[in-house]
Amino acid sequence: MTAPQPTEIRLKRAERVLEISFSDGTNFVLPAEYLRIESPSAEVQGHSPEQRQLVAGKRAVGIINLEPNGHYAVRISFDDGHGTGIYSWDYLHRLGREYSQRWAAYLKALDAANLHR
Repeated sequence: MTAPQPTEIRLKRAERVLEISFSDGTNFVLPAEYLRIESPSAEVQGHSPEQRQLVAGKRAVGIINLEPNGHYAVRISFDDGHGTGIYSWDYLHRLGREYSQRWAAYLKALDAANLHR
């Protein structure tokens, strides 16, 4: 089975969201803050689950650029200077599907660490 491919990507800078539609009919609205804290970069993910970083203070982060990376991904650059994350189509689809669970876990982790969005 082939992974869903994007059929449309819309960056809405003023709303700080990325809207993405996929070939399987799913549509997601992904906030820039969510994309930033879930960046697939080594800076955020580390090289193992134990090295994953909790990213705080990104409530007002915006996306400044989307750059295609081959036919499989997009590099997203944020206005806080972070631009090393290459988001595969599969990863973006997973972020959309798992938004509620991931966001709730993030908020819980921030609270436990006494950090703020």
